[in-house]
This record gives sequence, C-alpha cells and structure tokens, in this order.
Amino acid sequence: MAMLIPLLLMIVLFYFLLIRPQQKRQKEVNAMQSGLSKGDKIITIGGLHGTVVAIEDGNVVLDCAGSELTFDRNAVRTVLAKSDAVEEEVVEAEVEEVPTTEVETKEDVK
Repeated sequence: MAMLIPLLLMIVLFYFLLIRPQQKRQKEVNAMQSGLSKGDKIITIGGLHGTVVAIEDGNVVLDCAGSELTFDRNAVRTVLAKSDAVEEEVVEAEVEEVPTTEVETKEDVK
C-alpha cells in the first residue's frame, strides 16, 4: 500500500502538468482551424504566409504573392489577422481624431 501512494501521486502530477495542458492547446488549435474564413491572413506549419482565398472540404486555398496554393486545413499554424477584425480596425482609425495642443513659445509668453 505504501508503494501505491507515490505511484498514484506521480500519475496525478503527470495528468495536471502534461496531459491536461496539451488537451487545452489542442482544443484551441481545433477551434482556430475550424474558424477559418475567407480573407484571413495565416501562417502554415511550414512557415508560408498567405491569405485565405477559399475553403473547401478539408482544404484551404491560399493566395501567396499572386499564386494560389492548396493546403490541408490542419497545416494552418497561426491566424495573423481575421478578415472582419481588420476592417473594423480601419474604420476605427478613420473615425478617431488626435487632439492637438498648442505649445507656447517664449515670444508668446512675453
């Protein structure tokens, strides 16, 4: 019985330090890959940067410097910019105005 307790503690420790975080990361990656949409800027596992042109069954068609390449959806590593988020940032930047302040010079003070 005394030998069984350290073994159980090691199993619990491995679960919380290795298995559980890996499962969380895998869920996030699956959600990111299933949430791809046309116009997203992405990076593939091989390091190729491109923009999503079309999404077929399990494939993603990317526009990379004028040429279209087809990749498996699982080859997408990172989404750099979502298509809707980019448009919203541009609209907010056009609406936002920077306040100006006047600086007094020595001549104005006299």
